[in-house]
Amino acid sequence: MAIQSTNPMTGRVEKKFDEFISAQTFSAISAVGKAFDSWRNSPMEQRSECLRNLADLLRNRADKFAHLMASEMGKPLKSGRAEVLKSATVCDFYADHGPDMLASKPLTVDGMQCSVDYAPMGAVLAVMPWNYPVWQVLRIAVPTLMAGNTMFLKHASNVPQCALAIEELFRDSIFPDNVFRTLLIGAGQVEHVLAHNSVVGVCLTGSEAAGRKVAAAAGSQLKKSVMELGGSDAFVVLDDADIDKAAAIGAESRCSNAGQACIAAKRFIVMDDVYDEFVVKLKVCMESVVMGDPFDEDTVMGPMASHAFRDDLQKQVESCLAEGGKIVLGGSIPDGQAAFYPPTIITDVPFDSKAARDEIFGPVALVFRAETEEQAMQMANDSCFGLGGSVWTGDEEKGLRLARRIEAGLVYVNGRVSSRPPLPFGGVKNSGYGRELSTYGIREFVNVKSVCIG
Repeated sequence: MAIQSTNPMTGRVEKKFDEFISAQTFSAISAVGKAFDSWRNSPMEQRSECLRNLADLLRNRADKFAHLMASEMGKPLKSGRAEVLKSATVCDFYADHGPDMLASKPLTVDGMQCSVDYAPMGAVLAVMPWNYPVWQVLRIAVPTLMAGNTMFLKHASNVPQCALAIEELFRDSIFPDNVFRTLLIGAGQVEHVLAHNSVVGVCLTGSEAAGRKVAAAAGSQLKKSVMELGGSDAFVVLDDADIDKAAAIGAESRCSNAGQACIAAKRFIVMDDVYDEFVVKLKVCMESVVMGDPFDEDTVMGPMASHAFRDDLQKQVESCLAEGGKIVLGGSIPDGQAAFYPPTIITDVPFDSKAARDEIFGPVALVFRAETEEQAMQMANDSCFGLGGSVWTGDEEKGLRLARRIEAGLVYVNGRVSSRPPLPFGGVKNSGYGRELSTYGIREFVNVKSVCIG
């Protein structure tokens, strides 16, 4: 079976790769498992040095990775470079702070001298998505490797060149051989990989459906799993908010990466007194988004990652309209061969409709009206997802109080939701479980071991 790169601008297959046969897959897994035997005992100073070297390579190869992303999934060059540079910061963060996060913690219990240690566990499988093909991988790989584990990557099948370029990055770094490997495999091989004795766990970023399958497979093997799944983030605009700023950031969040992000503003819940003003200003901001060739330096929003994803999005829009929604902007596929979908705003979709509850993975904003702050909070939490959210208000104290009521893993007040190395990142409800980044992320795949002198 071939794994291939298809350019979403042209629909042309750029490159094909043969999927690994079982012998290739298990040879790579065995190599990564053997590399763990020595890497687990490596000094913290060596691990930090490896990460700093990796950060340097990422910065030097930012343009190469940006071109690969533009070709494979339509990300504009500027956005691609920014993604790679952000990935370098996670290397710096754990190089600086990882040793302290993993240091043995002494304590006295009933007169005994004890400690809590953080011991690496083994080889971890990363099942990663195509929408942020470098950042998503590095933000889980870096803390996992810093903890002394090894890793192999099963990347999304539409970004094989990015997957191999990441493996090349590790190969060219000062990391020991086989600490990180890429497996060119399809989803059908994941369960077999998890059954291998060398594999101690799996982290997945992707859809709810994929998460359920992989989590079930890991559970059947009694192996640790971390799931970062879909999201339908609430963007709550109160009547004392800076409407200009909220509209500008809302448009940016909804159109960034062509709307293909789990953690992005999707459900705009706006107080009645400012609803009409917000819709007008959101429309102006979304109309100004420059959509075009991702290889053009002026492009802000490129095509969607594939024609199939674009066509699925159109079906969701039509479902919104069938349930009563009204188009304010966009809403139809433009002419041409590229997989473009225009910035779109839909109002009047019934909040309890199926269309309003599904995750929309594209540059489509659904705007809902709330009569009271209490109703806005109820609407924000009336979702099966709980990844991120934001509250917009002129009263920061009130904003913090309401932000703490939103059922999500990461909530901002008057700011665009984004993942950052010092902050734990992950969701609740159908958005998954476990955490990436921060101290919590580096301790997901370690044995938290109590050691005592009796």
